[in-house]
Amino acid sequence: MTDHEMISCKEPARQIERLKAIMQRLRGQGGCPWDAEQTHESIVGEMIEEAYEAVDCIQQRDWTHLREELGDVLLQVVFHAQIAQEDGLYTLEDIACDLNDKLVRRHPHVFATSTVRDTEGVLTQWDQIKRQERHAEKAHYLDGIGKGLPALLRAAKLQKKAARVGFDWPNVAGALDKVQEELSECQELSSISDADPRVQEELGDLLFSVVNVCRKRGINPEIALAAANRKFESRFNRMEDLLSQQGIALNQADLETQEASWQQAKQQESNTPQA
Repeated sequence: MTDHEMISCKEPARQIERLKAIMQRLRGQGGCPWDAEQTHESIVGEMIEEAYEAVDCIQQRDWTHLREELGDVLLQVVFHAQIAQEDGLYTLEDIACDLNDKLVRRHPHVFATSTVRDTEGVLTQWDQIKRQERHAEKAHYLDGIGKGLPALLRAAKLQKKAARVGFDWPNVAGALDKVQEELSECQELSSISDADPRVQEELGDLLFSVVNVCRKRGINPEIALAAANRKFESRFNRMEDLLSQQGIALNQADLETQEASWQQAKQQESNTPQA
């Protein structure tokens, strides 16, 4: 092992140095064949997966496990930095330098003479600086919203940014009315073929309007949907267990039987003390 690889955990200030050395060894001659074969493109899935696993820990308030998941996210950053360094593009230090400069540049109210009164002022200033940096003053206002984001998150970001220039419902009631309007339009199309493109368009409009309600209520739609997913999964599993206790296989139960067990599972859930 190299001196860098032998750095002890008792030397906390040198752990990033150690991590870099380990990654270089894994990618280098005599290292790990799998690690050595990877490219930026091949590990995209890992980047997404690790980020979502860290988010899940935060939603579950599992602070102990979050430590491990944040390490996995950091690994992806170091992995990509090592590949870029091998290609002669930039290093982990270059990435950190760019980030440090950006943080200072976009917080003039902390590091310079700018004054902002509240969080909204900070966000408005951030957007202005970002557009100046990218020479995007003549670009469309929403151009900077990442097109690679999951659709639900991107919808929320599009709406939030549009609201900063006044394009917004004055209150949540207006957003709820829009949900009702979009729902009615979906219902009007209930008799047409699923293949008709209008069905997808109207359902998309309905989802977009629900995201707007979430935003107006200060709810992150991704987190809300993740919680709904967990609740559905837990309740469905409980329903399956109840059917099994009756000697009924899940795929053999008719809808009426499943619904009865679902309601029983729901009742048991409401009677379970919350941690």
